Amino acid sequence: MTPAEILSTYGPRESMEYDVVVVGGGPGGLSTAIRLKQLAAAKGTDVSVVVLEKGGEPGAHILSGAIMDPKALTELLPNWKELGAPLNQAVTDDAWSFLSETSALRTPNVLLPECAQNHGNYIISLSNFTRWLAQQAENLGVEIFPGFTAAEVLYNEDGSVKGVATGNLGVGKDGEPTENFQLGMALHAKYTVFAEGARGHLGKQLIAKFHLDEGRDPQTYGIGIKEVWEIDPSRHTPGFVMHSAGWPMDNHTYGGAFMYHMEDNKIAIGYVVGLDYSNPWLSPFEEFQRWKTHPNISWYFKNEQGEVNAKRLGYGARAITAGGLMSLPKTVFPGGALVGCDAGYLNVSRIKGSHAAIKTGMLAAEAAYDAVVAGRQHDELSAYPEAFEKSWLYTELNKSRNFKSWFKKGLTVATLMNGFEQFVLRGHIPWTLRRDKADHTYLKPAAECAQIEYPKPDGKLTFDRLSSVFISNTNHEENQPAHLTLKDASVPVSINLAKYAGPESRYCPAGVYEFVKNEDNSDRLQINAQNCVHCKTCDIKDPTQNIVWVTPEGGGGPNYSGM
Repeated sequence: MTPAEILSTYGPRESMEYDVVVVGGGPGGLSTAIRLKQLAAAKGTDVSVVVLEKGGEPGAHILSGAIMDPKALTELLPNWKELGAPLNQAVTDDAWSFLSETSALRTPNVLLPECAQNHGNYIISLSNFTRWLAQQAENLGVEIFPGFTAAEVLYNEDGSVKGVATGNLGVGKDGEPTENFQLGMALHAKYTVFAEGARGHLGKQLIAKFHLDEGRDPQTYGIGIKEVWEIDPSRHTPGFVMHSAGWPMDNHTYGGAFMYHMEDNKIAIGYVVGLDYSNPWLSPFEEFQRWKTHPNISWYFKNEQGEVNAKRLGYGARAITAGGLMSLPKTVFPGGALVGCDAGYLNVSRIKGSHAAIKTGMLAAEAAYDAVVAGRQHDELSAYPEAFEKSWLYTELNKSRNFKSWFKKGLTVATLMNGFEQFVLRGHIPWTLRRDKADHTYLKPAAECAQIEYPKPDGKLTFDRLSSVFISNTNHEENQPAHLTLKDASVPVSINLAKYAGPESRYCPAGVYEFVKNEDNSDRLQINAQNCVHCKTCDIKDPTQNIVWVTPEGGGGPNYSGM
């Protein structure tokens, strides 16, 4: 690879040439890289591949429930058990419950549709799985650059994607280089695969530039907030899976919770709230804390005397895509492709996306490999979406295409209709529901909504945001430009606070946004960017779309382990 020099804001920067550059070291990006190297080894050719990962190490920014369907992993690495993949706890029982404030009604297992059954799946830590997957990629010769953010898409003169540039290091808060300044690098490729996860920073730009969402429903998202606990062995059932809907949410707000019993007396619990909610007083973080106080839930955290004797080990949050097939953008464009949650392949009816990320990474890799060995570059990898439409993943997503949309008609209607579509019709649905509004447009003025009073945390079972962020191991270099940017600095007070009662102070699960008083008693928005766990909720839910999440300095953010 011959280093070349290209101009940047701060002068010439070095560049490197690869056959394929992969942006994002999660399951989708790593599977892309692994499959490329597998194909090259099988055909006796050489394909150069690099993976950029903004976290300090692979897995550091990865957060999910998570229950993994091993179907795609088995296709990628058939001997994953022998290779030591951390899929250690098989699911042993599924419980789906509807909660009222004081009671729970469990759905009989015989009435659960296929999408709600987890037989053959595994309760995992997706961050630990990603670390393992990165090792498999490196064993095959994939270069992985952790701590490097892909900050900018680079284009050829004809408008096709040429590659990406990594972010500069050592830029001060004032935007000027410090004594530790280090210029970013340009990575050029014949094809660039974007696997940044939900609401990817560059994926969002590419969708807009190439009009990839034309004719599609607007993408819809949820915010998922998660904790890992160690509980009393007497309250632990390895492999037990519980999902709940209903309380503490009202019937017109999409949301639900999960509890997964992992190995070693650990449980993963979490709460998902659809970001198309309308009441600006709602706080997803507080709803999650309140859910833990339900008698059927709090029992797991207590001893026989009714005292909390469990220990909270981890906390994190991440936005998830929920639009499914109808919101899926065109996934290819000149010079590149979108895979995994950067495109929106998560199956919300199954609450699973990692198997889809692995599968789409493989399909994109196969299309890119064939193109590279044929001598092509910077064109559209049309074989990738064509292969997807013939895959088992397309069939799976097509069966659940209406799942999220039914919830706009309330929990009762959604439960009945999704049950009818999945249990009675077995996913062979003769109709399709469409959406035409983005999540941020649903927020109503605060004066039109009932204010929600949340109980104060007790510090034993329920907690505040800052103590939660502390155990996420989140850290950012303090002397750097804020990565949470405002298009117009006056909007948070003049519109968000005045009309919507400052919803960013509630929808952010990390205490980043805080309205404070100036000396003259006027209001201003204080942005505590160092708290950011990179969930992207603000970029999605801000009612005026005035907040734009950009990449911070490489390596910053949470450092998840076991999440």
